Amino acid sequence: MNLILETDRLILREMLVSDAEALFEMDSNPKVHQYLWKKPSTDISEVHSYIQLIREQYIQNNIGRFVVVLKETNKLMGWAGLKYNTEMINNKIHFYDIGYRLNEKFWGKGYSSEASFAWLDYGFNEIKIEILEAAAQTDNIASNKILQKIGLKMTEQYLEDGVSWNWYELKNPNL
Repeated sequence: MNLILETDRLILREMLVSDAEALFEMDSNPKVHQYLWKKPSTDISEVHSYIQLIREQYIQNNIGRFVVVLKETNKLMGWAGLKYNTEMINNKIHFYDIGYRLNEKFWGKGYSSEASFAWLDYGFNEIKIEILEAAAQTDNIASNKILQKIGLKMTEQYLEDGVSWNWYELKNPNL
C-alpha cells in the first residue's frame, strides 16, 4: 500500500516484515496482553505470521493495521488502524473496526488517541465507512477511555469465553 497518514507527532505507515523485531518487543510484554487473553508472543515467528496476515488484508480489503512511528525519534511504537472484519465477533461480521496497540513505554502520552483520530478521519472521509465499530474488555479502562474520547459510543456489553467486553459504534456523520 502506498498510503501514509501523518499527525503532528506520528507517521502511520504499512506494516513491513522489517518491523518484526520492534513489534515482537511490544507483543512479548505480558502487560501489553493483559486484556488480550494474556497470551504474549513467545517467539518472533508469531509476529511474522501476523505481519503476513495484515499484509494480506491490505491486498484483500485495501486497509489494515499500520505501524505507528514517532516522528521525533523515528521509533516504531506499535500499530493502529482500521480492519475489515470477516470473522464473527459479538454476533457481527463484515464490519470495519478501529484498533491500536502500543509498546508499554509509549502509554499515557495520547499517541493511541492521536492515531485513532487520524484513522477515524480517513475511514469516514476517504473510505466512506458507514459505521465504525470497536471492542474493548470492560476492565480495560484506558482503551475504553480512548474509544470514548474519539467519539465512539458504547452500545452493548457481551461475553466472550467468560470475559466481559464493551462494544462501541460511531456512525459516519458525513453520510
